[in-house]
Amino acid sequence: MSQDISSILTDWDYDPDQISARIVRGDDGREKIQLRVELGILQMEIDGRPDGTRPENSESWLDYEVQRQQVYDLSHPDGPPFRLDEAQCMRLWREGVQYYHRYVAFWHLEQYEHCARDTARTLRLFAFVRTHAEQERHRVYFDQWRPYVTMMHARAVATPLLNNKDVDQALQVIDSGIEAIQEFLDDYGQSERARECAELISLERWRDEVLRSGQAASPQLKVRALRQRLEEAVAAEEFEEAARLRDEIRRLGEEIRPARNPGDE
Repeated sequence: MSQDISSILTDWDYDPDQISARIVRGDDGREKIQLRVELGILQMEIDGRPDGTRPENSESWLDYEVQRQQVYDLSHPDGPPFRLDEAQCMRLWREGVQYYHRYVAFWHLEQYEHCARDTARTLRLFAFVRTHAEQERHRVYFDQWRPYVTMMHARAVATPLLNNKDVDQALQVIDSGIEAIQEFLDDYGQSERARECAELISLERWRDEVLRSGQAASPQLKVRALRQRLEEAVAAEEFEEAARLRDEIRRLGEEIRPARNPGDE
């Protein structure tokens, strides 16, 4: 059998302006996810580690290192903390890139549950490295991508909720993503740069679009979202917008307030 994949590449043109992904049936009978890149095709497993390997008989290097950390902590209750050296961090990074390619492919294939699973796993990776990396530069190397992955996770979770008309739950997910990105900025003393954070702006705009879409969100949740927008408008000295938001909050407050019975006077 020829090992030349030229015919496969010819049948699937590469488009630099869009992400091209597909799901195919493998020779083993299981589905695989493929991502077209400029120099070829990446093929990944749907579940487990994308390349299908099991390092040290664990699902991934992250699972292996988490198990090592747990064993270490149990056997060294009063000792120095568990630490990841440079080689271990770089091994986790290379593995994380595999998951990045896969969750991007899942997103474009509208496989939202799988995308949410892999982005949640990536956020756990960042938190693990943040806690255990030996060097600060490795913590930052991973954690700089936290806003992007947080945004992708929020979108992967909230999109199917919106498709199912569960607007309240979707807005709560979006708000949680916004708060998580704001927490990231606080962690690095960059709160004043919130207006420059593309991921934060993207989620805020999406929340506004959902609120304006006419879908049935509860007045209570609308008020919560509007109050957050009001705080942002005041901080940005957008006083006309702040006044408009106050009026809208007041109007919704009247809807929420229960009507008084004559006997209550």
